[in-house]
Amino acid sequence: MLDILYAEAARWRRRAVERHPDRRRRLARPVISVGNLSVGGTGKSPVVAALARWLVDRGERPAILSRGYRRAVDAPGVVVVSDGHAVCAGLDRSGDEPLMLARAAPGAAVCVGADRYLAGVLAERALGATVHLLDDGFQHVGLARDLDVLVTTLGEIPNGRVLPRGRLREGADAAARAHVMVVMGATAGAAAAEGWTLGVGLACGGSRTLGLPEPVMARGTAAEAHLPPPEPGARVVVTCGIANPRRFIDEVTAAGWRVVGEVVFPDHRRFSARDIARISAAAADAGVSDVLTTDKDAVRFEAAGPLPFPLFRVPMTVSFDPPALLFDSVVAVLRAAGGQRPLAGSRS
Repeated sequence: MLDILYAEAARWRRRAVERHPDRRRRLARPVISVGNLSVGGTGKSPVVAALARWLVDRGERPAILSRGYRRAVDAPGVVVVSDGHAVCAGLDRSGDEPLMLARAAPGAAVCVGADRYLAGVLAERALGATVHLLDDGFQHVGLARDLDVLVTTLGEIPNGRVLPRGRLREGADAAARAHVMVVMGATAGAAAAEGWTLGVGLACGGSRTLGLPEPVMARGTAAEAHLPPPEPGARVVVTCGIANPRRFIDEVTAAGWRVVGEVVFPDHRRFSARDIARISAAAADAGVSDVLTTDKDAVRFEAAGPLPFPLFRVPMTVSFDPPALLFDSVVAVLRAAGGQRPLAGSRS
């Protein structure tokens, strides 16, 4: 019963805004929203990073607008996490995902604030933003957007239930509001079928690829930048505090590492000395020294204090099938906005 009430409340809120589109605040530059229907763990952040890097490579100045969920310091106004040239704020004022995105997409500005319209205005006027990426924006209906990208996993929406009985923030019918859907872990054909089921005309598959581990330099830890990362085949302990830890652990295993220990925490965990000791004990029990974690966890480990073990983050990138569908949709939005130069490498 509660899930039905929750879904109806979300449906009413969305329809109330759709009946009065003139009440939506609109930024001067185009807005591309990237979001999901579930409460995390779909792969939204890698899609935001991929779009930001792609836009930077083509001469645009994207600004990522984020709420900065579960920041330790909920500063008023707008926090500039990155001005597009350098990181300007630490973890407490940024939040883990905005700080991670600032590092994953050099050249993109990252602005954090509860009022993402205000963040966008600042990005345009002070940072020269030419396009905005509204992070986790599918439910942020008060801000007008030119393209709605919905990120999901195969079967998650049609087979899911709304909070509190399930993980969906809205009913499955809300998916039809998206212009493009990215279905992680799906082929182009499977993504198109899922899109057809949910009423989304454009859909592509998405796949995540792990890169070579890189050392995490935690505060007060002796320099370990030259330590060789564990090669695939090596025995490692994996630790993370994300929404879907099992997927990351399975991906590390599939990439060739032998996972002999797992230490999992709740999403957005601020790691304590006790947490560090727990990971260290797991590594000692397994007889290994190297520990692997995610990019998102790495920014929190850096602020946690000295680490008694070598910690490596595993970078992640995402690719799309078919490769051009999502990017061509962005090109169309930029051209329709008017006054935009054709992007290098785009199809006419």
